[in-house]
Amino acid sequence: MSSSREQQRIQDIIENIEAAQAYISTLSVEDFARSQITVDAVERCLQRVTEAVMKIGEQRFAIIAPAVSFHEVRGLGNRLRHEYDILDEAVVFNTVTESLPVLLACCRKALDQ
Repeated sequence: MSSSREQQRIQDIIENIEAAQAYISTLSVEDFARSQITVDAVERCLQRVTEAVMKIGEQRFAIIAPAVSFHEVRGLGNRLRHEYDILDEAVVFNTVTESLPVLLACCRKALDQ
């Protein structure tokens, strides 16, 4: 059983993943990389996702999203905060299109339980 605070964090993850996906839904990776406003918006969504995961904590996150590595999510957050100037837009784009759908599905399932 999760707390209401944890449920809100899961909802925050869902909302930010959905927003990031919507921002890039019609873009190629090249178009994404050329749109600084979209890059900034997506990176901010990813920061919120990583922060919510960190606040949930490693043990609970392993239960909520066993298919997703807590350490990789934490690493992404660190890169967004500390290596923002050398991030590859293709990596950010691929994270949203390839990795986040797994986390999104896990979070939706967790809220349904």
